[in-house]
Amino acid sequence: MIPLTLAEVAQATGGTLYDTPDPQAPVTGPVVHDSRTVEPGSLYVAVVGERVDGHDYAASAVADGAVAVLASRPVGVPAVVVEDVLDALARLARAVTARATGTTVIGLTGSAGKTSTKDLIAQLLGRVGSTVFTQGSFNNEIGFPITALRVEPSTRFLVLEMGARGKGHIAELTAITPPRIGLVLNVGTAHIGEFGGREAIAEAKGELVESLTAEGVAVLNADDPLVRAMASRTKARVVWFGESEQAHVRAQDVRLDASGRARFTLVAPGGSAPVALRLYGEHHVSNALGAAAVALECGLGVAETAAALGEAGSLSRWRMELTERPDGVTVINDAYNANPDSMRAALRALAAIGGRGPGARRTWAVLGEMRELGEDSLDEHDAVGRLAVRLNITTLVAVGGREAACMELGARNEGSWGEESVLVSNADAAIGLLREQVGPGDVVLVKASRSVGLERVAEALLADVPGAVDGASS
Repeated sequence: MIPLTLAEVAQATGGTLYDTPDPQAPVTGPVVHDSRTVEPGSLYVAVVGERVDGHDYAASAVADGAVAVLASRPVGVPAVVVEDVLDALARLARAVTARATGTTVIGLTGSAGKTSTKDLIAQLLGRVGSTVFTQGSFNNEIGFPITALRVEPSTRFLVLEMGARGKGHIAELTAITPPRIGLVLNVGTAHIGEFGGREAIAEAKGELVESLTAEGVAVLNADDPLVRAMASRTKARVVWFGESEQAHVRAQDVRLDASGRARFTLVAPGGSAPVALRLYGEHHVSNALGAAAVALECGLGVAETAAALGEAGSLSRWRMELTERPDGVTVINDAYNANPDSMRAALRALAAIGGRGPGARRTWAVLGEMRELGEDSLDEHDAVGRLAVRLNITTLVAVGGREAACMELGARNEGSWGEESVLVSNADAAIGLLREQVGPGDVVLVKASRSVGLERVAEALLADVPGAVDGASS
């Protein structure tokens, strides 16, 4: 963090100092909202959650080294007291990043692939200079400003993932840290139940490019019609990426190797170069192109960008984490989240890894429910079940209640006599089934919305046979 005194923190947030012997005491460490992560010099943010009130941990945070607490009431230890803690946190992030005059801010959004693409961008830009980026999917009203507050005087790039659950959310985030480069990956069906339709999702995602000035750069997916339409909503220069011939940064000769990893030729105004991704699934080609377009704008050459893409892996958990057990079973843990678009991409990756023909491996798709799909939920679950059969996935294991049952029924109706699918009620039942039936050489994909908690299935399968080896993840 760029150091600030407590008096400066109070000024930036509109707060009042309480129980503070020294208003000039500097905040030099990270800003944190979990008292267990306090370091000497930290500012602890007391957030009131559904089950935990952060104010209850104020004293222990200061005892562990926090300089003070950002709080909504006096807490008996040094504190900056404000009316609204989250609003004050945003104000503080705005004040600190305004001092980072040598930092290029990059914002990215999309319905699918945000975190994987953010991880790629961070690894590419790390070759150019010091880079701060969103950890995992910490992209909400708490995680976003806390990430921005990690900037230091030496920070060259700040890469911020922007999530949205409604109109105006991204506009609020861009007001905290105005980006110079804005990347929109796609407009899909994630959270469609909350937005009401893909057009409404596009309206919200487009707030990112609307925030850009004429000196900025909008990096847009030429292959997505709803993203293409955003070009009219920005003053910034537009850079297109995709497989379209009209894209400035594009992929040619896209193919998958025997392990389901994408290979292509990166073509850009500065030349062309071969790319061999470590990530599994053809859907990562688009993510890689978006990351490449940002990297090229930030000073990397085409050859260096292609090489860096080939070396990059996932920096976030449970996203196509591929692990080989000693007995030859491959477990793909993609259980962090799920929506119809990412489900389809994961199933296609599973089919590619399983292969075709005489040497094909048995494939298992252990799929839980996709949440927040609104009135389209049953149709979308049915479609996923049908796709699993069309891709020749050996067995679909649908886990959960009504939506899972609809997914299994879709597979049953698409297949023959129900041999391709089974419905189980919960993760424990799925674990029991897989332990009985999975054999050497099989490939098991585990995926569902985060709240379903299906990562337990993958973890149980890996715990059964010690010595499993992690592969590259996406």
